[in-house]
Amino acid sequence: MNENTPSPAAVRRVTCIGAGVIGGGWVAHFLARGYQVTAWDPAPDFEAKLRRLVDSAWPALIELGLADGASRDNLVIAPTLAEAVAEADFVQESAPEDLALKRDLLARIDGATPAGVVVSSSTSGYGMTEMQVDCPTPQRFVVGHPFNPPYLIPLVEVVGGERTEPWAVQWAAEFFEVAGKSVITMDREVPGLIANRLQEAIWREALHMVANGEATPAQIDASITEGPGLRWPLLGPCLTFHLAGGEGGMAHMLDHFGPSLKSPWTRLEAPELTDELRDAMVKGCEEAADGRSIAELIADRDLAVIAVMRAIDGVRNGKP
Repeated sequence: MNENTPSPAAVRRVTCIGAGVIGGGWVAHFLARGYQVTAWDPAPDFEAKLRRLVDSAWPALIELGLADGASRDNLVIAPTLAEAVAEADFVQESAPEDLALKRDLLARIDGATPAGVVVSSSTSGYGMTEMQVDCPTPQRFVVGHPFNPPYLIPLVEVVGGERTEPWAVQWAAEFFEVAGKSVITMDREVPGLIANRLQEAIWREALHMVANGEATPAQIDASITEGPGLRWPLLGPCLTFHLAGGEGGMAHMLDHFGPSLKSPWTRLEAPELTDELRDAMVKGCEEAADGRSIAELIADRDLAVIAVMRAIDGVRNGKP
């Protein structure tokens, strides 16, 4: 960090490099949050496609609530990458998942972006360690992985590489929070990050079941949308199983159902339920519960599920 690094709350101009589905979604999100946004993409026709994407996203963003000063007129199209990043307070890269391309592009961004400005990559397939190898100042590069569409889904996973300095990770996490995102700051790099690994586990098991004639795609989708998916908007899988243990919480659940980890319920190999893993899960769920009792968590869950069911029913029946 140096004198050119603005505070996360002082960022005014965001540059988006790459303006496809993900990059364009970022552009829409930042515009809706009141930022001045500069965009650049090497495709010759990217401006028209980008503006169509922003226009299509805008009704949803209005529904979510626009920040003061938010306007689609705040979008500037830059003719070159160098001009795009020249006055950036923050840079979000969203190029295709090609490692050689990423390495070259991040190095070019590094060479043209003012010193001290944090650069974030939307990548979901590569770690920053393997992408920042050619960057002159790799310490300011982080992964800021969004979920599609970035203007609608709040989650961003933030993690640095081996040559990233801790201040850049902290700065990026704080900036994304200021920019209206829900942030997971990861302790270390892991292929696929967190949410994609969980999605991929369900996806691969679904493919196995279809391939083996055990379930149809419609049955698989209904098993989530009419089942556990209704609980997940408020409680993720860990707190869901915390409640499955009744008043004993996660500790009772693991002690009682732990042997089922060896049952053939998935093609994934389960880890050994060691004392260390059990204790980590129990402690983690207690921290996630944040002082709420099992009874309080159940009440919150029930209200959330009812709200989700009513909202989905309204969409299905064409009601606002």
